[in-house]
Amino acid sequence: MSIMEIEGVRYSYDGRRNVLKGVSAKFEAGKMYAVLGPSGCGKTTLLSLLGGLDSPASGRILYQGEDIAKTGLAEHRRSHVAFIFQSYNLIDYLTPMENVALTSKLPPLPILERLGFTPEEAKRNVLKLSGGQQQRVAIARALASDAQVILADEPTGNLDEDTAAGITGILKECAHKSGKCVVIVTHSNELAKSADAAMRLRKGELQISDGR
Repeated sequence: MSIMEIEGVRYSYDGRRNVLKGVSAKFEAGKMYAVLGPSGCGKTTLLSLLGGLDSPASGRILYQGEDIAKTGLAEHRRSHVAFIFQSYNLIDYLTPMENVALTSKLPPLPILERLGFTPEEAKRNVLKLSGGQQQRVAIARALASDAQVILADEPTGNLDEDTAAGITGILKECAHKSGKCVVIVTHSNELAKSADAAMRLRKGELQISDGR
């Protein structure tokens, strides 16, 4: 059964150029999805709509069968989804442990250690970390959340190949073992091959296939 659905969603940047042309899709709990496509095709826009950061010109976004526009976008963002932003969106005067603790009652260190942090690194100010480390803090924060849907914008974009493969495996495990729905916007064909289903945006239309 799907946890999220998009029904006939249309969106345009300037009222004339349609980025999404009535796209529809279903997203199930326990699966990892990859959304691919060229820059400017609307991938991040689709992620923003799923997360309640923006509203479509027409069509509906459903969470567990209810229109998020009616139940409230703020409530949807607060209770149902966790974001991994390409720009990290960390609290820059806090440490990795403090950033993760904001989203979860679970001890943050085990989650950070799973993503490659030492106890010493977990206590540093995030501004003293590399871009790749900051990205991993953003991922840890989402993994620690109680939200049932994780929305990730290029989560492996600033990571080396081996680390990226490890993060992809963790996100997939989060879907399969924790029963979460993980939706990833990516340029990586390797990540897409690991997904349970891949979606490609082309000229405002969404093509769906399995991850293979």
